[in-house]
Amino acid sequence: MTVPTITLNSGITMPALGFGVFQTPPQETIDAVTTALDVGYRHIDTAAAYFNEREVGEALRRSSLDRDEIFVETKVWISDFGYDATLHAFDKSAGKLGIEHIDLLILHQALPSRFDLTVGAYRALETLLADGRVRAIGVSNFMPDHLRNLLDATSVVPAVNQIEVHPYFRQTAVLDADAAHGVVSQAWSPIGGITFYRDSGHSSTLTDPVIGAIAAAHGKSAAQVMLRWHLQQGRQAIPKSVTPARIAQNFDIFDFELSEGELAQIDALDTGSRGGPEPEQITLETFGREIPEA
Repeated sequence: MTVPTITLNSGITMPALGFGVFQTPPQETIDAVTTALDVGYRHIDTAAAYFNEREVGEALRRSSLDRDEIFVETKVWISDFGYDATLHAFDKSAGKLGIEHIDLLILHQALPSRFDLTVGAYRALETLLADGRVRAIGVSNFMPDHLRNLLDATSVVPAVNQIEVHPYFRQTAVLDADAAHGVVSQAWSPIGGITFYRDSGHSSTLTDPVIGAIAAAHGKSAAQVMLRWHLQQGRQAIPKSVTPARIAQNFDIFDFELSEGELAQIDALDTGSRGGPEPEQITLETFGREIPEA
């Protein structure tokens, strides 16, 4: 199965479905990524702050696929923000991954309390892009005002903004801002895996009766329906799992289509409640952590 692609504003293409390794222990990462590549995923998303880039790189080396067949994305953590520090962060990540270029390098947070460091970090990404060491650059967890302030201070529009999006938290204002600037929205926690929503009346998106009824109508799982919802609305989704059967199931979403009515039903489940950390509360004092050299 060939995964559909999304064309970024840099002109390169990115698979519409990726595989994530957030909170995947290093000792499980090699097998998970190997399974994902065997299933057919061609985009692997990691981050310096996940502390498993080295294992992702090992899975890449073990694969029989050519390097240019795999789209590799990673993220710079806030502790390495600032122009020179971010240039070095690229060296650290590329070294751990064991690759010469990174397909997509993004800033992991906006760091509103030190936006000067954020701007410096992004200018370093622009330099890496100009030098051909990265093929596209972007951001993560940027709210509309963060994106606007970044655009005012830099030259290259981010190719992506990776944000928390799932049926219980749609972030429509961010999606609209991204679209207005030609930025692709990437969904992390695309099936709401980090969440526990008592106020929705259901503990998980996976047990939501609306999603369940849609899934039953198509002979699919709730997770497959949610991933299809993302793709049909133009977002890239990055599910994660360490279970081979679920890794394969999450990939099997290209043989059915949701109706406009079904998409609207899923949209209506939005609770407005964030599951991840509040972007405005990300500071070096509370979230800073050393990213080791190797």
